[in-house]
Amino acid sequence: MEILPAIDLKDGKAVRLSKGLMDSAKIYSDEPWQVAKRFEELGSKWIHIVDLNGAFAGEPANLEQIKKIRQNCNLKMELGGGIRDEDTIKMYLELGVDRLILGSIAVKDPQFVKDMASKYPIAVGIDAKDGMVAVEGWAEVSSMKAVDLAKEFASAGVEAIICTDISKDGMLCGVNVEFTQDIALASKVDTIASGGVKDIQDIKNCKANGNIAGVIVGKAFYEGTLDLEEAFKILEA
Repeated sequence: MEILPAIDLKDGKAVRLSKGLMDSAKIYSDEPWQVAKRFEELGSKWIHIVDLNGAFAGEPANLEQIKKIRQNCNLKMELGGGIRDEDTIKMYLELGVDRLILGSIAVKDPQFVKDMASKYPIAVGIDAKDGMVAVEGWAEVSSMKAVDLAKEFASAGVEAIICTDISKDGMLCGVNVEFTQDIALASKVDTIASGGVKDIQDIKNCKANGNIAGVIVGKAFYEGTLDLEEAFKILEA
């Protein structure tokens, strides 16, 4: 299992939201690349980046910060938020991003995601509220069940599925392990849990489950409720 520390970018700053609401943004750093460097020092192999402005705008909106992060650390980088076409995927790969996350477009045009996954390193982001898929920066809840969307990509060649329980995101209330497992079993794809990580027990719960390939850590690090260095040691144990 991997731990993927997260940086959410809004207006060039590293922030965290509560339940995906933009007006809940709390700023943690004016220099996101310095946060990425810290993750590397603590032992991370990956970093999970979301361009929040991009997710709402449907196009890249924090390019300069993403470039700075890439230039200043050697972490593997996965990135989502506002990626809606092949040109954007190519642009980010040329910048040195290792994997792109396709979210809203996976609901609206699953064939596009399958086509891209056959050519590029793609992860699918499935964000759900009460088990139903949310899109457009979580501003809309669709009529599709998250597990049904996961099945759609069962043999599509995607590298991973990142599933977020929006009701838990940024709330420090514990990971929805059962939901993550349901997505993993439905898709047979490496599934990464996102949303709700509070402390070291969440890392232990995800690891013990056996079906979870990774867990994204955000607010728990920023608020100091999770010791990342200790978390990485648990992975090695």
